[in-house]
Amino acid sequence: MDLKIRSQFIEYFIKGIKKPNQLKIGVEHERFLFEEKNKKRISFSKLKKLFNNLKKKNWEPVFENKNIIGLKRGKQKITTEPGFQCELSGAPLETVHDVCKESSNFLKEIKEASSGLNIKTASVGFDPFNKLNSIPRSPKERYKIMTKEMPKNGKLSLEMMYRTSGIQINYDYTSEINFEKIFRLANYLTPLTIALYANSPFESGKPTGYLSYRNKIWQKTSRGGIMPIVFEKVTFEKYFDHVINYPILFVIRDKKYVKPNGQIFRDFIAGKFRNIRGKANLKDFETHLATIFTEVRLKQYIEVRSLDTCDWGCICNGPAFFTGLFYGPLDEAFKIVAKWTKNDVMNAYLESPKKGLSTQIGGKKLHEWANIFIQMSKDGLKTRNKMNIKNKDETIYLHHTENVIKNKKSRAELLLDRFEERENLDFFDDEKEDFSYSGL
Repeated sequence: MDLKIRSQFIEYFIKGIKKPNQLKIGVEHERFLFEEKNKKRISFSKLKKLFNNLKKKNWEPVFENKNIIGLKRGKQKITTEPGFQCELSGAPLETVHDVCKESSNFLKEIKEASSGLNIKTASVGFDPFNKLNSIPRSPKERYKIMTKEMPKNGKLSLEMMYRTSGIQINYDYTSEINFEKIFRLANYLTPLTIALYANSPFESGKPTGYLSYRNKIWQKTSRGGIMPIVFEKVTFEKYFDHVINYPILFVIRDKKYVKPNGQIFRDFIAGKFRNIRGKANLKDFETHLATIFTEVRLKQYIEVRSLDTCDWGCICNGPAFFTGLFYGPLDEAFKIVAKWTKNDVMNAYLESPKKGLSTQIGGKKLHEWANIFIQMSKDGLKTRNKMNIKNKDETIYLHHTENVIKNKKSRAELLLDRFEERENLDFFDDEKEDFSYSGL
């Protein structure tokens, strides 16, 4: 590969470097939208009504082939996943207070826009009611291609696309070395992330035997998992060399999606894409990066992607936990996980969706590690000293996570307790979306 071309792509990651006073937090969270009466997923026509109501809140429509596929307002976006899961892609914000306020405002807007439409949301990471073949499908062109291509290399890829909802947290980096530490720490902590925020124990009205069935599904998804490069020194160049060997899902030209014939992105850089003249550009590279579905990934920021969707208040807790670590005592936290072996991490990764906090890693249960890392996170947030209007720092958003650790019970286990009492999922009818755990 031509060194000049190679350096242009690697420069993409270098341009993501921020100054210490420019660090932001971005949160993306998905929600299932159900018909209130029968728990079926809403149709495209119902979604359009919801979007029309949201337009009254200064959201601007986004179209594809004359179909409304999302909304935008400033740096915020509302998009839909393959089965019309509704996602807020939040703006890059300075504090967890800001993140929580943004989510709170979105909750209020969704509630108001849903009024009269008989739409109910559910705070859970896997659809507990509907089979795959009963779920309506988005008209987005990219999802049509993914629906056809993804199952070829991951047998549960369609389950991932249509039946899961998750939370993604985005973080900046201040240098290549800083990127490596955050990236590797986030990957090594994936089993703990799964255990702490497990919230998907049901499928088709019954327990699955897993606390995070969503994460079990994602482990058998094409282009997913933990990247093997994280167990050694990682640089922007090494990340680039790894991701260009993934097959291309699609390329966008003149607002149309072009499907390749099994070529990898390295071929495209060399001008060997049979369906398109010329070579890959940076926009193509950006599109390619967004079609890699690993637990942690890099764009011009780092994405942490292993959290199940949880209740609205809990949305504040994941960002608080990781912000305290990544923007706090990062070196100290990284020294701890650097002692874990690849086998330690991978075995815990595979076991954590079922065993949760009782999973072993590095000679301790995840519950024991959780006590260590929550204290480090709390110290990091105290040092940040970011106050809200009530003069409280960001540690107030750790309450939910602290309760999980104290009681040794994730939200999934609390839901299973309720199922055992009633022997059905009717308790979801009693669920009220609020900020009872948020610390606001």
